[in-house]
Amino acid sequence: MAVRLLKVSSVATAVFASSGFCLYSKNVDFNDLSIIRFGRAAATTTVISYDYLTTLRDVQYGTEEYWAVKSKVHRRSAERLRDLCCANRGTFIKVGQHLGALDYLLPEEYTSTLKVLHNRAPQSSMEEIRQVIREDLGQELSDLFIQFEEKPQGAASLAQVHKAVLPDGRTVAVKVQHPKVQRQSSKDIVVMEFLLQVVHWLFPDFAFMWLVEEAKKNMPVELDFLNEGRNAEKIADMLKQFTFLKIPKIHWDLSTKRILTMDFAEGGQVNDREYMRKHGINVNEISRNLGKIYSEMIFINGFVHCDPHPGNVLVRKCPESNKTEIALLDHGLYQVLNQDFRLDYCRLWQSLIKGDLKGIERYSRRLGAGDLYPLFACVLTARSWTSVNAGISQTPVTQSEDVEIRMNAALYLPQISNELLNRIPRQMLLLLKTNDLLRGIETILQTRASSSSFINMSRCCTRAIARHYPTRRRNSPSFKRTLWDLTEHLNALRHTAPQSNLPHPEMNVTVLYYIVLYTAVSSDHIDLFSPF
Repeated sequence: MAVRLLKVSSVATAVFASSGFCLYSKNVDFNDLSIIRFGRAAATTTVISYDYLTTLRDVQYGTEEYWAVKSKVHRRSAERLRDLCCANRGTFIKVGQHLGALDYLLPEEYTSTLKVLHNRAPQSSMEEIRQVIREDLGQELSDLFIQFEEKPQGAASLAQVHKAVLPDGRTVAVKVQHPKVQRQSSKDIVVMEFLLQVVHWLFPDFAFMWLVEEAKKNMPVELDFLNEGRNAEKIADMLKQFTFLKIPKIHWDLSTKRILTMDFAEGGQVNDREYMRKHGINVNEISRNLGKIYSEMIFINGFVHCDPHPGNVLVRKCPESNKTEIALLDHGLYQVLNQDFRLDYCRLWQSLIKGDLKGIERYSRRLGAGDLYPLFACVLTARSWTSVNAGISQTPVTQSEDVEIRMNAALYLPQISNELLNRIPRQMLLLLKTNDLLRGIETILQTRASSSSFINMSRCCTRAIARHYPTRRRNSPSFKRTLWDLTEHLNALRHTAPQSNLPHPEMNVTVLYYIVLYTAVSSDHIDLFSPF
C-alpha cells in the first residue's frame, strides 16, 4: 500500500513541478491553469491518503484509541479538503458544499468543516461583472440599471447576486456567473474523477464515484441560468395554491445563460431565529409551511428543489397583509422523480411513520437498498433503528440519539459509500442531500420530528397514491383499509400535539380530511381534493 502511494505521490510531484515553466509570466492567473489546479488537488489527495495510511497503521482497530485517532485524521483531512476547495474554487466549492450537506451520511468532522464553504465562496471583481453583462446583454451596465450595488448581496460557488434598480424604478436581483467557471468546470470534474479512482485503488472501501457522476450530470444544468428561470416559473405554477410561498418573477429580457435577473426578495434567512423573534415570525409556522412545500414537491409533483440551504430560503412578514411569507431562491438544481419511484417513496414514508416493518423492508428493497434496508431506513430518517422500529412519529428525537446517528455515520461509512449509495437510484442521492438540509433547518428552529411534519407528509403520500389508483381498485377492501389505517394513525397523533405546539383543532381537521378522503375514493372525484 505504501509503495502504491509513493508512486502516486511521485506522479503528483512531477506534475506539480512541471508547471513551473509558466511562473515567470506576470500576466497569467495561475489558478486558471488546469495543470496548477490538478497539481494542487493531486498533492492534497496524496497528503490525505498518506495521513490515513500511516497514522492508523499501528493502532488496533475498534479500540477507543483507534476511534479517537481516526477522528483527528478525519478533522485534519476535512480541513485540507476545505482549503483545496477554497483554492480551486468553482466546481470544487460546489462539490464541497454538497459533501457538507450530508450530515448523516459522512463523519461529523467532514460535514461540520465543509459547511463553512457556503460562506467562503469567491467574489468576481466589478470589472468582471461588467464584462459578462457587456458580452451577454450587449450593453453597458449603466445603460441597463439606474442603480447597481457593487457589493454583492451574496456570493456562491458559481455566481454572485447584486441588488439593482431598473429605469422604471423596480428593484431586482441580478445573478451573474463567475466568468471562469464555465470553462473550468468540465476539466475540474475530470480531475475529481481521476483522483477518486486513485483513492478507491488505495482504499477499496472508499467508493464515492457516485459523487462525480452526479457532478457530471448536474453541473451543466446549474450553469444554464435560463434553465433556472424556467424551473422557477414551473415550480411557482405547481405550488400556486400556497399563498405564503413567493418565487421571484424572472425578467427574461435581462437574462441569458450566464445572467439571471429577477424581482428582489426581502427577508431574513430561515435559520436566523433572532430575525424571526424581532419580526414576530412563528418558527413553528415556518417549519410547518416549509414541510408543506417540500411534501407537495416530492410526493405530489415529483419536481424537487434540491438546494434548500438557509441562504436560499428567506422569511418575512408581508408589510401589506402582515402574513408570514417564505421566499424560495436558486432554482438551478431540481430532481425529477419518475412515477414508480415517487409512489414507492410515498409508501416507504407511510411505513416509516407508522412503524410498519414489513412495508419498510418491502419498499426499501424496491428502491434498491436490498438487504441493507435497515441501514437505508436509518439514513433516510436520520433516526436509530429502535426509533424506526417503533414508528418515527411516536418517538421524539433526543440528543443522545442524534449523537449515536452521527457516530454510526463514521462507523458504517464503507457500507454507506461503497454499497448503499451505489445501489439506490440516482434520483435518491439528491433527495438524501435535500432531506439533510431540511433537517438542519428544523434542528436550528427546534421543530424537528413534530407532529405537523408527519401530518403534512401523510396527507401528500395518501393523495399521491389515491390519484394513481385505478377506479376499480379504489373500491377494493385493501385500499379502503389502507386509508382507514392512516386515519386511525393520524387520530393517534393527536396525543402528541402539545409537544409540537400544534393546536388540537388542526389535528381534528386533519383527521376529518382523511375520513372524507376515505369516502371519496369510492367515487371518481379524487382529483377534486386540493391540498390544505
